[in-house]
Amino acid sequence: RADHVAGHQIRLMFSDGTVRTMDFGPFLAKARNPDTTDYRDGKKFQEFRVEEGALVWGDYQMIFPIADLHRGEI
Repeated sequence: RADHVAGHQIRLMFSDGTVRTMDFGPFLAKARNPDTTDYRDGKKFQEFRVEEGALVWGDYQMIFPIADLHRGEI
C-alpha cells in the first residue's frame, strides 16, 4: 500500500509489515527529463498507483520497483 504524506513523500506499507516513508523530492530536484520533472508539481505527484510490483506515475513516465523501495532505494 502507498499513501501520500506531504510534499514529495510517500509512506509505503509492505506485506512483511515494513513501513517506510520515501522522499522523492531530491530525486525530482535532480531530474532533467521533462516526463519526470512534470512530477515536481505536487498535485500531479500525488497521482501514483501500485501496479504489478512497482510504484507508477502516469503512463509509466516514472516507475520504481517495490523491491528497491523496500530497501530504501530510489
